Amino acid sequence: MNVLVLGGYGAVGGHVVLLLRANGIAALAAGRDPVRADVTLDLSDLDSFTAALNDVAAVVNCAGTENIRLAEASAARGIPFLDISATSEYVQNLEEIAGPAVLGVGLAPGLTTLLAVDVLSTHPGPLDIVIGLGSGERHGAAATAWTYGLLGQHFPDPDGSSVRNFTRPQRFETPKESGYKPAPALRTDFADQHRLTREFGVPVRTYLRMDTRLATTGLGLLTRAPALQALAPKHMPGSDKWMVLARSSNGSSRWAAGRGQSVATAVVTAAAVRAAVDRNLTVPTWIHEILRIDDLTDTLRANAITLGR
Repeated sequence: MNVLVLGGYGAVGGHVVLLLRANGIAALAAGRDPVRADVTLDLSDLDSFTAALNDVAAVVNCAGTENIRLAEASAARGIPFLDISATSEYVQNLEEIAGPAVLGVGLAPGLTTLLAVDVLSTHPGPLDIVIGLGSGERHGAAATAWTYGLLGQHFPDPDGSSVRNFTRPQRFETPKESGYKPAPALRTDFADQHRLTREFGVPVRTYLRMDTRLATTGLGLLTRAPALQALAPKHMPGSDKWMVLARSSNGSSRWAAGRGQSVATAVVTAAAVRAAVDRNLTVPTWIHEILRIDDLTDTLRANAITLGR
């Protein structure tokens, strides 16, 4: 079984390739650099991409490219297209393609989605998802561009109002074991909050904070004046520690924590690849429809990721 990993030598894709190969899956790193790529591929050339799908069982998009035509081309061949994107509009478009795809793959959405579904399965909403990211981690260019691309943008709240990214701060208590101290987090547009709100019929809201108060405050200031982005440092002080938490209105919660956002994203993605291929998917499917958080307990532990309640 061959799995084509777009951006397969990048910050996330490189880890996905290694994890799949460690599990006996032939992962092919695809990209424009012939030195690092197993499959040399320019994603702006749709014909070249389509040709690369021969003898491929699944495609994983870690390239940061949000081109719906790639997903459509893969799905038209009956090949599951897994995407780590958190962009709400793009993910909603993926939900409408004709053929197999897996949505919400990675850390957030992905691990956040599985934690939230686990809580909502036994406890009532509303539910808050808190994502804590290490401001000191050296992310790929796509991850940085995605975050800054949210500056000044709005998204719909479950109550019908319009929310500006990185506003409406709220303080959350965090598990001591997570390595994160209680601190304010900011409303942010991650795709799974909209899907879960629709599916469970309760408000689900996502908040983002960094591991330093300075970095979190900086996002709040920049979103009100996006033009100042050019003045923001490329790298902020902080660590590579991350934490994600899903908490219901009655205080019931599940959380996970570890080091290296890119690694965590890859761990969940690799697990989703195996589940997608085993399920013989035919339609767009969210990660929580093929995996539960308990399915990943051993895998997460093996990769130094802690789960808690």
